[in-house]
Parts: sequence; structure tokens; C-alpha cells
Amino acid sequence: MLSWLSELKDISIFFNLFNYVSFRTGGAVLTAFIMSLYMGPRMIAWLRSLQGAGQPIRDDGPETHLKKVGTPTMGGLMILISVTTSTLLWAQWNNLLVWMALLVMVGFGALGFMDDYLKLTKRNTDGLSGKKKLIGQSIISLIATIGIVYVLPDDIQTDVAIPFFKDFFVPLGYFFFLWSILVMIGASNAVNLTDGLDGLAIVPVAIAAACFGLIAYLVGRVDFSEYLQIPYVPGTAELAILCGALVGGAMGFLWFNAPPAMIFMGDTGSLSMGGVLGTISIMVKHELVLAIIGGLFVMETVSVIIQVASFKLRGKRVFLMAPIHHHFEKKGWSEPTVVIRFWIIAMVLALIGLSTLKLR
Repeated sequence: MLSWLSELKDISIFFNLFNYVSFRTGGAVLTAFIMSLYMGPRMIAWLRSLQGAGQPIRDDGPETHLKKVGTPTMGGLMILISVTTSTLLWAQWNNLLVWMALLVMVGFGALGFMDDYLKLTKRNTDGLSGKKKLIGQSIISLIATIGIVYVLPDDIQTDVAIPFFKDFFVPLGYFFFLWSILVMIGASNAVNLTDGLDGLAIVPVAIAAACFGLIAYLVGRVDFSEYLQIPYVPGTAELAILCGALVGGAMGFLWFNAPPAMIFMGDTGSLSMGGVLGTISIMVKHELVLAIIGGLFVMETVSVIIQVASFKLRGKRVFLMAPIHHHFEKKGWSEPTVVIRFWIIAMVLALIGLSTLKLR
């Protein structure tokens, strides 16, 4: 919205800054961060007054988690409000890609909110049924995919780019819709599975958002995309503003979610943030790079799949507990140790993922 101030550049050269995505991205980071910090204490007090006993804690989890009883959840509302407001403030409203990304983020966040609400009112860890959640995510993803395909250039509209190779695309045709839905839902639920320890999910989300903010900016610039030999997708540079807002909102939330957490993001936050990261990766034609940058989320998801498959086929568990962060807790690692080491893994994977931009 503030981009219109660039029209006042004849009055003062200062207003010309609003023409630049980089300036508006910085503004989005600071806006979302300040909003999160401001809302934090008020959101925590409000949610605590509404929720009483707080988020239900799994009985079969690590014993150290029992002391977290009473911690309020649904803190993802703080992230959703700050990121959405900041994006609407700094991004151009005529960009359909931004609106589709916001649709997925807010839509998945609404599903997560319903899930959190049911967990609190029923006082168990079940929440919204998996079937209903999947149907809701599929509908939202399909609508967003239709909008994305409408905007993307015809020559790469339904193609998937292969990292490390120049101009190597796999045409999917109508199967692209299924692919897109799977990426959005998969990324959403992968972040959801990772959100099990104080601060564990939010930092890798911020790292991934920062990476995709850079990728979106480069993909949306003809000069940089030609130099790096990556697909050029008009309009994606504006997505850097949403990614910047997500970084700011995430860091503001981390202020209150750092161990020992004063608030949990809940499914409200994890489903929405994973969903929007998956959506942006589709828009910028770097879905497979998301699997590298977000490799920590992939690792958590795969650990659950292996655990379930092994128990059903062999009657034995591979890990002491899944997702894998609980396995290391069971082995005696302290929660901060698990969290910080997983952050390090996320940073290393992010650097590997970014290297695909040049290694072609």
C-alpha cells in the first residue's frame, strides 16, 4: 500500500525509496517485528485468560514436557496478524501472487486455529480430524494453484524446475495441480511436525523465509535471473516483502517462544507458515530447493513415516520416539541442546540450498 508514496518523488527524493522492493522489504521486517513485540505480552495475557490450563501435553512424551502445562497456545495469531498487516502495508496490492500467498497463509492458519480450539475445549491432543484438515487444505491449495497458474508465464506455467541444471524443466501439465497441492500441504504439515520444542520450528522457518525472500527477489528480476540462469517469473519480487514480514514476525514471536516458552504457536502458526513457504516455492519455481533449505522439516517428517511404517510392518520402532527431536530428548539431550543443534542443521541446509542458485 505504501508503494504509492513513490508518486510523490517530485516533492522529495525520499519518496523514491518506496519504488524499491529492497527498501519495502526492510520496512516489512521491522514492522512485523515491532508488531509482534508489542502484541506479545497482551496476546499471552489474553490467551492465558481464555485457555486456563493451556495446551494439552502428551502423556507419552518426554517427562520434562510436563512442566509446560499451563502454557498458552495459538500464539500463531501473533505471527499471522503481524505478517499479514505488514505485507498489506508494504506490498503492492495489484500483485495476485501476493494475494494467493496470503490466502494460503490465512486459510491454513484458520484451519490450525480450529484445530487448536478443539484441543483446548476437548482437553486432548486430537483436535480437528486429519480428514477434515486435509480436505480444507486441499480446497485452499487448489484455489491458490489456479491463481498461480493464471499469473505464471505460459512457457513454465505447469513445469517443475530441476536445481543444479540450467533450463531443465519437467512438464507436468494438469498433474501440476496435484503437485502444487502436495507441496503446499506437505510443507505445512512438515513444519507442524517440527513444532515440538521451544523455539525449534520458528527459527528454521525464519531462515527458510529469508532464503526464499532472496530467491523471490532474484527470480523477479530479469537481470539477476539471466545472470544466474534461473527461471524469470514476473511479479515474484514482491513476495520478498511477504518473506521479510515473515522473518520479522517470526523473530518477534521467538522473543516469547525462546526456552522456556511463554507461549506456543500451535497449529495456527505452524500450518500457516509451512503452507505459505510451500506456496512461495511454487511461485518462484524452486519447490525442490525448498526440500533442501527446509531439509530439517523433511527430516522430521521422514522420521515419523519411518517410525509408523516400521511399527506396522515389523512391530518394532526405529526411534525411541518420533518426530526425531523427541528421540534425542529420550537419549538424554537437553531441550536447548536439541533446539540449537537443529538450528545449526537448518542453517547449513539453507546455505546448501542457496548454492543451487549458482551451481548450474
